[in-house]
Amino acid sequence: MNKQYPKEIEKIITSIETVIQGKNDKIELALATFLANGHLLIDDLPGVGKTTLAKTMAEVLGLKYNRIQFTSDLLPSDIIGVNYYDTNNASFVFKKGAIFSQFLLADEINRASPKTQSALLEAMEESQVSVDGTTHPLPEPFFVVATKNPFEEVGTFELPSSQLDRFMISFSLGYPDAASERNILLSNGKKEIKLEALPQESIVKLRELSANIHLSESLLDYLQDIIRFTRKSGLFQNGLSTRGAIALSEVSKAYAFIQGRDFVTPEDVKTMLPFVIAHRLKLVSHTTQESASELILNALHID
Repeated sequence: MNKQYPKEIEKIITSIETVIQGKNDKIELALATFLANGHLLIDDLPGVGKTTLAKTMAEVLGLKYNRIQFTSDLLPSDIIGVNYYDTNNASFVFKKGAIFSQFLLADEINRASPKTQSALLEAMEESQVSVDGTTHPLPEPFFVVATKNPFEEVGTFELPSSQLDRFMISFSLGYPDAASERNILLSNGKKEIKLEALPQESIVKLRELSANIHLSESLLDYLQDIIRFTRKSGLFQNGLSTRGAIALSEVSKAYAFIQGRDFVTPEDVKTMLPFVIAHRLKLVSHTTQESASELILNALHID
């Protein structure tokens, strides 16, 4: 590994890379999202390793993992849980749904109806769910990775903006490079890889350290220039929300921490910007070949 990570970070990334090969940058992004207390949306074709990344990451982080296969007939109660009448005790009892986990994989989230998708809103924002007027806290930490297949023509629903905005970042995993894919073809199914999980106290400490990374006044000015431009330029249907602005700030801090620094640089913000805005900002016009992040950085003369 060429990069110099902090010791615990290197252990996590190296372990994940034994299974997910040739995707160091995406592993960094996924880990930064977790450390920043966010949630991740992976938008890509079937079969490129989205589910494998999620399962491997959960195993390495030592988190309780649940997977929900989203389908058109899935109900909110299937996700959250339901109150049922216990005849033995003559009282209602809450049966927890699959969302009661530390690491939730919402697989093919766009196959469920918007009503069912909305079951995740409170959980992703407040780490709790409410059923019949009673609030139930979720385990800590609580991390959602949702996968979405972008080229499905039937049987899918659009993700509402309120749902999209709850995801800190989004990215496409993409195909592996030739050398990595050759290793996958040679080793697939031949051996089972045993991964060592990090202690929970280490995970808590890493998240605390990430949250305390220094963000200077000049970096705050830098962030606010970007945020203001998305709202005032007229290039986008809607500007970056306050939640989106916080996401850019927090994931930039987490990314700086992963790189072994105790402060955020403009380069960290530029690296994270495309993934924070990809699912949030829509261009008014599609006549340009520049991406949304390129438009923002070029207009603000940020190299």
